[in-house]
Amino acid sequence: MIKAAIEKVISEDMSGIWTLLTPEEKRIVTDNFTVHNFKKNQIIYAEDEPADHLWCLLKGKVKIFKDGVGGRQQILRLFRPVQYFGYRAYFAGDPHASSASAFEPSVIGAVPMEIVQEMTTRNNSVAWFFIQDLSRNLGNSDSRIVNLTQKHIRGRLAEALIVLRDNYGYEDDGMTLKIYLSREDLANLSNMTTSNAIRTLSGFVSEKLIVVDGRNIKIINESMLRKISKFG
Repeated sequence: MIKAAIEKVISEDMSGIWTLLTPEEKRIVTDNFTVHNFKKNQIIYAEDEPADHLWCLLKGKVKIFKDGVGGRQQILRLFRPVQYFGYRAYFAGDPHASSASAFEPSVIGAVPMEIVQEMTTRNNSVAWFFIQDLSRNLGNSDSRIVNLTQKHIRGRLAEALIVLRDNYGYEDDGMTLKIYLSREDLANLSNMTTSNAIRTLSGFVSEKLIVVDGRNIKIINESMLRKISKFG
């Protein structure tokens, strides 16, 4: 199981951190790499828990979220294989400021952060990898804050659909999003109430921008959705 997981990281992460490691560092990571299976909606780590592992999504989908006023969730980020998460709080010397859970049954690898810290101390390329990754995430978060607070409802929902398309792509038909969300999750991603998400989705259906079948969403007019996302 561990060997197969490592091989997946190697094969799918050729532009990522694995290629930056020395042979000795690769041996250390392999010796300390653990694989975890999570059920749909199972919590990977919770807000205020210690940040003690670097997580690498191997199979499935993961969301980072924060509970807000009245128990409403705000989905902050989405991850796909092979992406890394859960390390920011450790580098900041803080517990986790948000929670992570599996959108669907997922397989996730983990490496203790003490080992990651040792590698960043000795290997400048590894340190630079995390600096770049954190910087990209910060830039994306800044954009998300503006979009979620200043765009109208249509623009926010259109952006959420485009984010899902860009993160997970389409099924073989080239139109159906390769992720199946509840209306509540879609609302949490768009910073709106579930009822508003349902009404706005229905509006997009009426405009023949999308087709909705249960949790399946088929994008019919991607260019118009992108236009609404940008100017809506």
